[in-house]
Amino acid sequence: MPRSARTIPPLTFCVMGFGWLVLASIVGMATLVGLVHSTPLPAWVRALHVHAVLVGGIAQIILGGFLLLIPQPNSANRKDADSHPFTFWAMNGGLIGMLMGFWLHRYLVVGVAGFVVIAAFFLSSTRFGYMRTLPGGSQSKSLGITRSPSSALWTDRPAEKSWRSGTFRNPMATCASRTFTHLVVIGFVVLVIIGMLHQLLPAVWNRPLVSPTLARIGTILIPIGVTVLIGGFLNSSIPIELTGGAVLFIGGILWTGSLFRTWLSSTLTGSAASDHLFVSAFFFIFTIILGVLVGANNLGDHPVLSYGRLHLVAYTHMAFIGFVMNAIMGAFSYLIPIILATDRISSHKKRGRYLDRLTSMMNRWSTVQIATLNLGTMGLGILAALTWNVPLTSIYILVASWTSLSLLMTGLTLFSVKLTSIIAKKPDQLRTGQISTDELKLTA
Repeated sequence: MPRSARTIPPLTFCVMGFGWLVLASIVGMATLVGLVHSTPLPAWVRALHVHAVLVGGIAQIILGGFLLLIPQPNSANRKDADSHPFTFWAMNGGLIGMLMGFWLHRYLVVGVAGFVVIAAFFLSSTRFGYMRTLPGGSQSKSLGITRSPSSALWTDRPAEKSWRSGTFRNPMATCASRTFTHLVVIGFVVLVIIGMLHQLLPAVWNRPLVSPTLARIGTILIPIGVTVLIGGFLNSSIPIELTGGAVLFIGGILWTGSLFRTWLSSTLTGSAASDHLFVSAFFFIFTIILGVLVGANNLGDHPVLSYGRLHLVAYTHMAFIGFVMNAIMGAFSYLIPIILATDRISSHKKRGRYLDRLTSMMNRWSTVQIATLNLGTMGLGILAALTWNVPLTSIYILVASWTSLSLLMTGLTLFSVKLTSIIAKKPDQLRTGQISTDELKLTA
């Protein structure tokens, strides 16, 4: 039976969130092009980019993931109970209000719209907690994920001179703003994604963690490092920040070491989900190293290397694209085919064939998709490093910037086409004996 037009299941939050990420990526690319060509866009455009990514994209996807975990009643009205129209429209309407407020410089509107978004998130989180207290509520929805005891940890908790010199005063330089930013990004987003990776990778590889004790120690050290790091920002103490970064690094190494040993023992030949998630884990370590180096660069009275806006852009996007986007794309590649198959087909035998087809579609062109996305991300770092040696007007800067943006857009476009394709493919279009290999191939 088709869903009502008013029915908004949790998967809609995830798809809408990815749509916001794509739109925000286009705005971010336009901002970078403007900066490279010395024609910077207004400051409110950057605010649109940041809030579209954090609120419309990442927060909405995380909320959709939480809603998918809510056990639903076994009744005729199950699909209606699995619908969240108020939360969906409040979150997206509130976000649009925030963006309009930034555009019009009406910060009261931004504040009121922000409270609407917070209320939507809070009400859904409260419902999530309440449903888990009901009999049988401690069990998540069955999405075909095998959960080992070792994977349960943390999964349920939630102008040219300014670019090239250290005199640039970025908006995150103050104690309060840096604390707020890292509290949201590391204290919430990063810990949630680490919990997701901790659960998904053993399921994707169909093998429990080889060293669960090592992973457990790592996942304990990571939030401790986050706490110390936030304390360093609150006290404006670089030594404390570096201490927190060191604890984060040790915890991250232990955790990724356990994942790496599990991957070595796995018989999986590779898939879009596995590769995206695995690359995301290593970008987590890489961004920690970069953060420690940024802090060490500012230990003295004068920085060893100049650190301007472009360097900040490169550093933050190593985390947001390399770590967060890879994790989201990997989770989507694994979970959305399962969700679609479970939701659309009741027969286990037919569901398996349908799931195999959807998974096969998501795995097509995965090597190109993953390579372009991550080479484009690393290209941003090369672009920032070039400013230490050549002027912004150099042909090297222009080539590096356009090459990086082209690679990023290629990876995002490929994934968007595949995601749209599997959502559009209905079970009656994938009947046994009526589908050919050519029909499942992506056409650009």
